[in-house]
Amino acid sequence: MREDKHAGPVIMAVCGKGGVGKTSISAAIVRLLLQDPQKRVLAIDADPAVGLSSALGVTVGRTVDDIRRSIIDKASGGAAGRRELLSSLDYQMLEAVTEKGALAFLAIGRPEGEGCYCKVNDLLREIIASLTLGFDFVVVDGEAGVEQINRRVLERVTYLVQVSDASARGIRVAETIGEVARQAVGCGAAGLVVNRIRGEGEMRRMNIPEGMNCLGWVPEDEAVRDADIRGESLLGLGDCAFFEAVARCMKKLGVV
Repeated sequence: MREDKHAGPVIMAVCGKGGVGKTSISAAIVRLLLQDPQKRVLAIDADPAVGLSSALGVTVGRTVDDIRRSIIDKASGGAAGRRELLSSLDYQMLEAVTEKGALAFLAIGRPEGEGCYCKVNDLLREIIASLTLGFDFVVVDGEAGVEQINRRVLERVTYLVQVSDASARGIRVAETIGEVARQAVGCGAAGLVVNRIRGEGEMRRMNIPEGMNCLGWVPEDEAVRDADIRGESLLGLGDCAFFEAVARCMKKLGVV
């Protein structure tokens, strides 16, 4: 694995249009990073669908949104003092983290609803940032845009992985995410991974903007597809073209 020169953990955000396979790519990255037994990895599912837990074989207990709602409900109901409630966030956040060997998992849950306290949201983000310091790598499976990561999870991203399929719309969304990332978060290197491709011929027909750093393409893989259909963890699959392609892309980005 690459020796990191950044202060704190290496934070990777995986973003793209819905349905392009962000979660499978995120799981493949986690699997790749876990090959180094000396490294600890925190996987954060920032997508309300919470699909990364299934892809990693993790059972979700509480989410960050569950904690936020509990704090707000108790505060608004007068069940306890606000200071007392806020001081309990650290403990509750640790309870929400699921550990599985060198892998830890945290689900953000649904977006904030009306009536949320900004102070609670800010403290939650601060606690998540503090939590990441105990890990070597943090992989965030994000929603369609990186601004949600900035608002709801972290302020700094070391690597932005833009995921698209072969569609022109998917490429446009990935390009926009890159533009937003440069303005919204402290973002280091970024690169495009084109997922579910049927071969070099299909790649040649695509119109990828010149300024995008295309890391490579990942084939549609039956083993991965079958695991997704059955809801099985991708961590238990053997080596296949899908994982090999993701590893090549991450090497080009400089992650490994």
